[in-house]
Amino acid sequence: WAVEEVASGSFIGFVGLSVPHFDIPFMPCVEIGWRLARDHWGRGYATEAAMEAIKFGFERAELAEIVSFTVPMNQRSRGVMTKLGLQREAKDDFEHPSLPVGHRLRSHVLYRLESWRFRAAAAERQTPHDAIRER
Repeated sequence: WAVEEVASGSFIGFVGLSVPHFDIPFMPCVEIGWRLARDHWGRGYATEAAMEAIKFGFERAELAEIVSFTVPMNQRSRGVMTKLGLQREAKDDFEHPSLPVGHRLRSHVLYRLESWRFRAAAAERQTPHDAIRER
């Protein structure tokens, strides 16, 4: 999806779900990713938009799991992944097959979020008023 800054209406990037098309051990999967213009980093836009994409993935598309991955040095994206509730297990890290052996960006870390974990976290965030209204 396109991401616009509400105040200005400016296009600042995109957030979305995709199916990677390369051979890695955790395939098939659905990945969440984002690309925002650098001057809009650090304002919470990626987290806010990605949370809506995750909600769509679990609530509308009924996915069982959503993953995200990046290079280890990309601390900003890793921070977004953590804020979204995705979790990393080092055993899942991988070498990106689209990059040549020895390339400085070949090593990747993998984060996962299962639908049951998303639903449990969403239930904890509900206020008593929200829970009553849904009944």
